[in-house]
Amino acid sequence: MKVILRQNYESLGQVGDIVEVKEGFARNFLIPRKIAYTALKGNLIALEEEKKNIDKKLQQEVQSAEKLAVELEKVSVTIPVQVGEEDKIFGSVTTQMIADSLKENGYEIDKRKIEIEEPIKSLGIYSISIKLHANVNANVKVWVVRE
Repeated sequence: MKVILRQNYESLGQVGDIVEVKEGFARNFLIPRKIAYTALKGNLIALEEEKKNIDKKLQQEVQSAEKLAVELEKVSVTIPVQVGEEDKIFGSVTTQMIADSLKENGYEIDKRKIEIEEPIKSLGIYSISIKLHANVNANVKVWVVRE
């Protein structure tokens, strides 16, 4: 059975591709989950319209991510931690701690978007990368200070 993909699907192809799949796979999986249409002329026209809407939505997401990145570049957060002898931190600074500090400053960032290259286990100033979109990253200064 020939179907037209509405979404990128890893093992089949990209949006708009016409692919041949088994009938059961199409009827029981792809079509109910709105991953694909049956390959009809009317559906090709509908897919073109969907592509335009998806492109507009992606552009808006990228623009808002770029605006947020510019704002986050100016932000620095302070994280107070308990320390022992020789200024060693008990545990380490986590992405959740950074996300909470950003939330206090008015920025709602998911902790999974925060990328720490190596665990933060000492006091100091660190530059942390936040992946806002596939192509948009922002760096935030994190000050780790004694509580």
